[in-house]
Amino acid sequence: MAIDMKAIHDSQSTLVMGVLNITEDSFSDGGLWLAPEAAKAHGEAMMKAGADIIDIGAESTRPGAKRVSEADEKARVLGAVDALIPEGAVLSIDTTRASVALAALEHGAQIINDVSGGQLDRELPHVVADHSDCLYIVQHWRGWLAGAAGNVPDADTSRYEHGVVNDVYDELMRQVDAVLEAGVQAEQVIIDPGLGFSKPGVEHNLPILAALDRFNAAGYPVLIGASRKRFVGSLLAGAGVTEPDMASKDNVTAAISALCAEHGVWAVRVHDVAKSRDAVAVGNAWREYANA
Repeated sequence: MAIDMKAIHDSQSTLVMGVLNITEDSFSDGGLWLAPEAAKAHGEAMMKAGADIIDIGAESTRPGAKRVSEADEKARVLGAVDALIPEGAVLSIDTTRASVALAALEHGAQIINDVSGGQLDRELPHVVADHSDCLYIVQHWRGWLAGAAGNVPDADTSRYEHGVVNDVYDELMRQVDAVLEAGVQAEQVIIDPGLGFSKPGVEHNLPILAALDRFNAAGYPVLIGASRKRFVGSLLAGAGVTEPDMASKDNVTAAISALCAEHGVWAVRVHDVAKSRDAVAVGNAWREYANA
């Protein structure tokens, strides 16, 4: 049965996007799902737990990560796509390479999640434009994080001259304008303010979360990816939790997910699907009641 991607793009209830990292070195679960059978099993488990979308990434974007080869990224991604499409999955592909995006779309993936927001591979928006039935997540991006991609540093990328909300919003809208100029249709676009990307601290990320209504008002669905980010641990430390573990971070992520749903974001990108599924259900109900 064909999946109605317009209905997904226009969803009035916040969706849950489960993270499937097929990598050696992602910051929280690198190496766990690298084997094809493990990736398939984890993707299926997240779908069973309530994930509306599975986001497949085969290259870590954490600080200090090194790029994987194009061939390796493509092989990993396509293995997971081919395993999960027959299960009825809605698949998002977390890639900055046009060739990987094209291959994944040709194998049935429906969403491209480009953390560079169209800036790293200028052909990627054209690939999306040529596949008008797919969706395109455009993330705010100022460059690779420190030590990533062959030790290219990101000095000064966390400085926001006009305040983090104003600068992130303006820069993200310029990125959207660029992909529209490349032929992507507005109804394909989803925006992501890029929590944690050139935004290391609580002081960078909480203002963005507090300004969700402004990002929603841009007229595009909004994706929020707070899960297990460094600032989540900092929030716990600030609350007196001296050694926050992954379960604690997932609890905080779920709380953020509920707040995001209450504010009407399109989707939350999370590692622990079950916790955020329940949190999002409460947030969706809260918003419906408030707007009744």
